[in-house]
Amino acid sequence: MDLFDSLKQKISGKNLTIVFPEGTDPRIIGAAVRLAADGLIKPIILGNLDAIREVATAKGFDLSRVELRDPATDPIHDEMAAAFVDRRKGKATPEQAATMVQDPNYFGTMLVYMGKANGMVSGAVHSTADTVRPALQIVKTRPDASRISGAFIMQRGRDERYLFADNAINIDPNAQELAEIAVESARTAKLFDIDPKVAMLSFSTKGSAKAPQVDKVVEATKIAHELAPDLALDGELQFDAAFVPSVAKLKAPDSAVAGNANVFIFPDLQAGNIGYKIAQRFGGFEAIGPILQGLNAPVADLSRGCNEEDVYKLAIITAAQNITA
Repeated sequence: MDLFDSLKQKISGKNLTIVFPEGTDPRIIGAAVRLAADGLIKPIILGNLDAIREVATAKGFDLSRVELRDPATDPIHDEMAAAFVDRRKGKATPEQAATMVQDPNYFGTMLVYMGKANGMVSGAVHSTADTVRPALQIVKTRPDASRISGAFIMQRGRDERYLFADNAINIDPNAQELAEIAVESARTAKLFDIDPKVAMLSFSTKGSAKAPQVDKVVEATKIAHELAPDLALDGELQFDAAFVPSVAKLKAPDSAVAGNANVFIFPDLQAGNIGYKIAQRFGGFEAIGPILQGLNAPVADLSRGCNEEDVYKLAIITAAQNITA
């Protein structure tokens, strides 16, 4: 079954609420209206109400099934500001909180934290930092996660599906951090019907090259095995050894993962960002994400180059994390 057919079945009728802070962007409004019309989620769109309605009218969008909220005038503003002060534990004064929760990303994240929304999708207009900062301050990482990371589901056609990480957050993770990203990515893969076989990528396969960058991946592989001994994971592997069975037989004949990998862990953000965009642009893969891994509640960060369909699909993925987690 197609990934999104499966996810739609999981979330349909569950009355899950997803908040969209970028309410005057036509891509956001269009996706939210479709999601509501399809009965998949209950969207909350944030922004100046007149401005949202003006864009919707110009584009012919029907807002009748969508909840609109203005962070600057919302009735729960004072309650939210007090909750923010409490959550920040002295790092924000009441006056600062009153101002900050008028910011749509902070307001949206607080809705998630306060249990008034099941997840948030932002990033069509805002930078990754603007989306991630409130999530880290308010939602925070799970007790078993030391950091967040960003993963993309890479899909081509109905049946070809992989997971790439970290393509969004950690610039140069050390071995411990890279191992944690690998284990967390396997967890994410399972949420979306991928039976994880994890490849720790490098420019070396099983000692074919010597460098500190290779040593990091070797050490990360060792740590990942200690963290998740039952996980199918191997490294260090070049991409061709990880992906192509005939190459795997030559370069890593004793590996249970080589040639069959479907979760690819990149050694740093440069490699990860370049890798997923090459697959997207040259390989014709749809890149869905980034999905922020390791948080206490689902928050997703769109690419500013996204289209309405990207918003629609990432909202489905964000909602599904409440069902499958």
